[in-house]
Amino acid sequence: MSDYTKYQQNIIKNYYNNRDNIALQRAQELVTELYLSEGKKREKHWKALAGHLEKLGVRQVTIDHLIEQNKPELVANLIQTLGK
Repeated sequence: MSDYTKYQQNIIKNYYNNRDNIALQRAQELVTELYLSEGKKREKHWKALAGHLEKLGVRQVTIDHLIEQNKPELVANLIQTLGK
């Protein structure tokens, strides 16, 4: 990290300290997008959501089950429990 200024180092450190919160917020946004989208766009949102759920520590089996069910309500309930 010696190539970065003190200010840049602070930004990077803060990002990694808040990574879980960032992933949770983005997952919440993607659930909203799932409710509103159809077709290929919906598949794209599911793929992005799976990545954010992995970052939050959700097991792959659970993620696969949510994608298979294709119900945003289930994801919303999971995210609500993760947020507590």
